[in-house]
Amino acid sequence: MTPFSRIPFSQVPAIYHRPVGDVLVTALCDGYVAYDTLEIMRDGDHAKLARFLREDGRTVPPVVSINAFLIRDGLRTILVDCGSGDIMGPTCGHLPGLLRALGIAPGAITDVLLTHVHPDHSNGLTDPATGCKLFPNALVHVHEAEIAHWFDDAAKAGATERQKRVYFDAGRIQLGPYLDGAVRRFSHEHEALPGITAVPSTGHTPGHTCYILRSRGEAMIVWGDTVHVPEVQLGDPGVGMIFDTDSAAGAVSRRRILRRCVEEDLLVAGMHIHFPGFARIRPGHVGAFRFVQEQWFHAPHPGRSGPVGR
Repeated sequence: MTPFSRIPFSQVPAIYHRPVGDVLVTALCDGYVAYDTLEIMRDGDHAKLARFLREDGRTVPPVVSINAFLIRDGLRTILVDCGSGDIMGPTCGHLPGLLRALGIAPGAITDVLLTHVHPDHSNGLTDPATGCKLFPNALVHVHEAEIAHWFDDAAKAGATERQKRVYFDAGRIQLGPYLDGAVRRFSHEHEALPGITAVPSTGHTPGHTCYILRSRGEAMIVWGDTVHVPEVQLGDPGVGMIFDTDSAAGAVSRRRILRRCVEEDLLVAGMHIHFPGFARIRPGHVGAFRFVQEQWFHAPHPGRSGPVGR
């Protein structure tokens, strides 16, 4: 028994504010998953995978963070992904409590931008027990291929029993109530909302999408599952995950997005970047990239008069 085992405690809420131009972006850590095998990565060279992780001081096998991002511009209150609900176990599902800590009621969310329909990104949309929307006033933005795939009975028939339950069934439960007119579908790069561009980056799932926010000369990309394990997939962008629908196509999208992050010097907000979830990408050795996690901001930039959040 540890000295503090009888002392009740909880961590400080995992909330982190980061201004981007005139917009306030807030990282919300829904939780984490601690894997017990390197088999989650589609690469048989386990020595290489372990080396990448150890060189960055990470555990082998990896612990993967699950983040969502709140964007507030004074007009809209936008969630990019919405957490894992109750489907990912006791280390996850903290997003509702974090929104309460911020004083944001579910009805105040105007838009949900989904990167894709996997449970750790979309399972916070609907209460599975009642079938009621958890964000009753929100418009859900999602690539049309996500709906086509996860609602496809033939695709479901070819899936494993776990995939049927966790991906297909859960996706239908979560998205179904919004299909009454509260879903905006798209198929190509476009301005989803003022200042926010949807950038399809398919492969991980058929409609996987990133979102680029631009405000007052600053730019940030929320890249969803472009990268799950940064220490590995920047060192070797060809490494896919067992969760990929098409790992080869996912690797093509990953390299394209990583190059864009370098060329446009995009701040990255990543669902699986270790909290608080912000980083820059820099060129590495041939064919690889470097991951530079951003330093924490403890106060606004000098002279900045941008938004202030709770």
